[in-house]
Amino acid sequence: MRRRIAAIALLAAASVAAAPPDGSRWWSHVRDLASDAMEGRGTGTPGYRRAADDVEETLRRSGVVPAGISGYEQPVRLESRRLLEDRSRVALVRGGREEPLAFGDDIVVGLRTDPAAKIEAPVVFVGWGVSAPEQGYDDLKGIDLRGKIAMFLSGSPPGIPSELSAHAQSSGVRWKALRAAGAVGEIAIPNPRHMESPWERHARARSIPSMSLADPALDELAGERVSLVVNPARAEKFFAGSEHAFAEIVDLAERKMPLPRFPLAAEIRAELAEETARVDSFNVAGLIRGSDPKLAGEVVVLSAHLDHLGIGPPVGGDAVYNGAMDNASGCAALLDFAEFAHEGRIRLRRSVLLLFVTAEEKGLLGSRWYALHPTVPSRGIVADFNIDMFLPLFPLRLVTVLGLDESDAGDAVRDSARGLGIDVQRDPEPERHVFIRSDQYNFVREGVPSVMVDVAAPAGSPEAAVLTRWLAERYHSPADDPGQPVDLGAAASYERLMFDAVVATANRDERPRWKPTSFFRRFAAP
Repeated sequence: MRRRIAAIALLAAASVAAAPPDGSRWWSHVRDLASDAMEGRGTGTPGYRRAADDVEETLRRSGVVPAGISGYEQPVRLESRRLLEDRSRVALVRGGREEPLAFGDDIVVGLRTDPAAKIEAPVVFVGWGVSAPEQGYDDLKGIDLRGKIAMFLSGSPPGIPSELSAHAQSSGVRWKALRAAGAVGEIAIPNPRHMESPWERHARARSIPSMSLADPALDELAGERVSLVVNPARAEKFFAGSEHAFAEIVDLAERKMPLPRFPLAAEIRAELAEETARVDSFNVAGLIRGSDPKLAGEVVVLSAHLDHLGIGPPVGGDAVYNGAMDNASGCAALLDFAEFAHEGRIRLRRSVLLLFVTAEEKGLLGSRWYALHPTVPSRGIVADFNIDMFLPLFPLRLVTVLGLDESDAGDAVRDSARGLGIDVQRDPEPERHVFIRSDQYNFVREGVPSVMVDVAAPAGSPEAAVLTRWLAERYHSPADDPGQPVDLGAAASYERLMFDAVVATANRDERPRWKPTSFFRRFAAP
C-alpha cells in the first residue's frame, strides 16, 4: 500500500514535470509581446489591442475557455488626465514672496484624481505619513492638518511589518487617514538613498497621461486638492526657515530613528489646468476548468499585467517603452502555463483563471476593477499568484515572496521552492512598498490570499548589483526591450516554481487560508 501511495504521488508530480519549461517558448512570447509592433502596450491603445489579440489567440489554441464579459475580454472604462503645464504654476510662498517651482526639475504633479483649479495652503511635515494604529503607530496623531497639506518622506517606519506598512501607505488608505485629519493635499519626497530609478526618469514620465477608473464611486482620492512629488535633490528649499533640514531627516531615516513632525515655514500656492479624456480598455481572462466535481467551481488566479507605458518621451532616439520584463515576462509565463497544461494534460482539481490585466502602470486599475467585478463567482476565488517583472538575469537561487507569511499561498511557494532547491525570503526592502505596487494587492483587499514572487539576490552580492543596475538603467525606459540579455535557465526555474505552487494549490483538499496572525484576514468574507 505504501508503495502504491508513493507511486501515485510520483505520478502526480510527473504531471507537472511532463515537459518542464526550458525558457525558450517563454522568451518567444516575450519577444512577440515586447516587439516594437506592440508600441509599448499603452493602456487603451492600438498596440495594447494587438498584444491582447496575440494573447487571446494563444489561449484559444491552448483550449483555454473564454472567461470575460465578451469572449476573453472584460471592458474597463477609464479617465485620463494630463497637466497643461503652460497654463499651470506651483510656487513656494515664504514671507509673502513667491518662489516658482519648475515642473520636472523641482516637482511632478499627481493627477490620479481631479486637482483644485486654485489652492493656497500651509504645509506640515508628518514624518513617514503613516497611520497604523494596529501597530501602535500613528504619525498623524496630535497633528493639526485642517486645511493644510501633509508632506512626508517615502519609506517605511521601523518596527512595522513590511506588508502592513506598505498597505498603510497605499494611496487610498493613506489619503483616507490624511483626509480624516483635515488635510487638503499631500506632498511626497522620495528617500534619495533608496530611489530605484533616477529622478530624471520620473520627471520625464510626467508627459504620459495619468488615469483613474471612470466610476466616481471608486475614486479613493476624492477631496484631494493637490498632490505633488518633490525631487529630493531640490527638497532642501522646502525646509528653509523650518525647525529641521531635509538632510537631517534623511539621516534620521537611515539610522531608523523617529522622524520629527513640524510645520514648514512656507505655503504652497498652485493653479492647475488639466486635459481629460475617456479611455476604453479591457482585461483578458481565460479559464482552465478543474476536473473535480466538488472543487471545479473554486478558482486559483494566475495573474500578470499586460499593459506598459506605450509611446513616451524619446531616449536616445527611441520612444517605444517596450516593457519586456515589465511585464511581457509575466504574461509570457501565463501563456506558457496555458500551453504547458494543454500539452501535459495536467489534472487540476480546481479551475485556474489566467488573468491579464490592464492599467497596472496607471495605479493597478484593471485588477481593481476585476477584483470588484470578477467574471467568476467572487466567493470561488481561493488565491492569486501574481507575476510582475520577475527579472531572470542570473541563475535562480533565491526569491522574494511578497505576502510570504500572510497565508497558505505563501506556504505553497515555500514548499515549491524547497523542492527545487531555491531559497525564499521576506521583503528585504520594505521602503520600496512592492507589496502594494502590483496586482495581487487588489485581491488581498478583497480578502483573497495572494502573493507575488520576485527573483532576488543576497545583499552585497554581484547578482544584487545586477538587479540594481537593471533598475537604474532599464526600468520604465525604452531599454527594457527584447534586445537585453536574460538567463533562460532562470526563467525556466521561475516558471517551474510558480507552476508547481499553482498546481499544488489547485489540487489540495482545503482552500488556502489567511494565517491567524495576518492583518489582512479581516478582509476575508466570513
